[in-house]
Amino acid sequence: MTALNKSTLKKGALVYYKSKAAIVEAVSDKIDILFFKTTKRVRDKDIKLIHPGPLNDVAVLDMDVPETLNTLDETLELLEGEPVSLSDLAELLYGEFTPQSAWSSWMLVVDGLYFSLDTETDLIEVRPQDLITADQEKRKADSDKKEAWNTLLERIKDNKIKKDDYTHLVEIEQLACGEREGSRIMKALSLQETKEVAHGLLIKLGYWDEEYNPWPRRFGLTLHDPELMIPEALETQRRDLQHLAAWAIDDVGNQDPDDAISLENDFLWVHIADVSSLVTPDSELDIEARGRGTNVYLPDQTIHMLPTTITQKLGLGLQESSNALSVGFRITASGELEDIKICFSSLKVTRTTYDAADEALETTFADLKAITDRYHQRRLNNNAAMLDLPEVNIKVSDGEIMIQPYSRGGSRKIVTEAMLAAGEAVALFATQNNIPIPYAHQPEPEEIQHPEKLSEHYAYRRFFKASRHNTDPASHFGLGLPCYTRVTSPIRRYLDLVVHQQLRAFLTEQPLLDHEVMVERIGLADEGSFAARKAERQSNQHWKLLYLKQQQKQSGESWQGEAVVVMQDERKTTLILPDLAIEPKINKQDLLALDQSLTVQSTVVNMVDLYVGFKVLA
Repeated sequence: MTALNKSTLKKGALVYYKSKAAIVEAVSDKIDILFFKTTKRVRDKDIKLIHPGPLNDVAVLDMDVPETLNTLDETLELLEGEPVSLSDLAELLYGEFTPQSAWSSWMLVVDGLYFSLDTETDLIEVRPQDLITADQEKRKADSDKKEAWNTLLERIKDNKIKKDDYTHLVEIEQLACGEREGSRIMKALSLQETKEVAHGLLIKLGYWDEEYNPWPRRFGLTLHDPELMIPEALETQRRDLQHLAAWAIDDVGNQDPDDAISLENDFLWVHIADVSSLVTPDSELDIEARGRGTNVYLPDQTIHMLPTTITQKLGLGLQESSNALSVGFRITASGELEDIKICFSSLKVTRTTYDAADEALETTFADLKAITDRYHQRRLNNNAAMLDLPEVNIKVSDGEIMIQPYSRGGSRKIVTEAMLAAGEAVALFATQNNIPIPYAHQPEPEEIQHPEKLSEHYAYRRFFKASRHNTDPASHFGLGLPCYTRVTSPIRRYLDLVVHQQLRAFLTEQPLLDHEVMVERIGLADEGSFAARKAERQSNQHWKLLYLKQQQKQSGESWQGEAVVVMQDERKTTLILPDLAIEPKINKQDLLALDQSLTVQSTVVNMVDLYVGFKVLA
């Protein structure tokens, strides 16, 4: 501010200090002013004289910038190019120089739209008309924007949003999906900026249906199938196995038939879709699959690791003749593997379902069952963890949610044992031939148990550490195998595909990927697979809770069903619901015993927190 001549100041003068009005109380070596009913001592250069006064109280002044003034246009035209003092400006605008007219005129100067102040001369000038017009338009746009923002916030508060508001709510959606840290809207509404609060708000506003599943996005998954060109298959010399009866046994509706089994006398063959004939190391397809790590199986969709056209080309049993990588071996009376053979093959594959195969266990699949039972017994003898906890298959079709418990015996057991044997066979083959591959390893728990009751299975599961991949062969305790690699699902698991690529290189005498490259492959694939598994678990829980709500809506009553007590601690009782594979906790019930069967009823279903409460009926 321009320094004042103290002689012009006297008690009662109106001055401008820190953007506010103040009144001079006394003048000495410094100046005492009354500022917000408090006396402050300031320097002369810190204030600007607005009017000599006298004025006793600034409260009598209208402090705002004048919104309308009849004399403004005339004054602007009159003063164009002519600097004036504040007192002259007040005279022109208001016809008088009073504390009020001086203050209002000064507010117009400070506002900066019509006037500017020359700080050296302390004179006021009219701004050029083009600058005034431009600033007026900008202020109008800013005002409209602010008004629109405030009305948007009011509509959100009143839960009355319009379709036009959806573009503004994208930031809340991104927060709910973990794609950004905060939300300007939620901050303005004084809402906690968390994924859960954002999720609940979007449902409340109707932006998301309650069915919307945010979990795949929260874990950073790509939500669409890859769209890449499929190259021509590599020319491969193949063994003709079309004389064998080869069976691809899957769940009803399975669209990825990537393995099949057959028996040649006592020689068990496991045939696997020959994906390495199309997806070569470091190709565009390989890099895409490496980043995804795995197929993502959600109740309402499957997100594929590779283009679905690869399945149509290579899926076993989808063409009259199928190309495969075949792993053959004998299983001895003690369940050991011997005479391991690995080759590329062509074969005819018959597709069937587990239900249909179960009906032929004593006929068509009797020999396969006997051989794989030997392998199963060997794994049992090696303390394999045969955890028997409920698992369910969840499917969503046309809005209907269907939950079906998995069966464990019959043909499903045959296929499981054959696939595990193929994994061990390839691991042994790779070890014997120094082929770098990703081995699956699980350490032995501190205590080995042989659970029988459901509560014992539940407790034993808590002893286990997660399976990990590494480049050195090591035992997999949970499977009861001295070495193992996953190899039977190259269409849907990237590390299975890497094993196939290494086997192809070895069998065709091409360079192998080395140890360092294998470590990199494992790290990238495991990262994608880990995110996919978490998204699948949370998505399954999401649809289970929707199923409970759907059941209540259809029947008018909350879901009721069986629960089994599996754990008691100081405060909580843990249950398992076999029909839903849900493991809720309830307040501790002292009269309940482990493995006691109860009837429970759902009480509250919270889709945002994936929480469901239950009460015991009987």
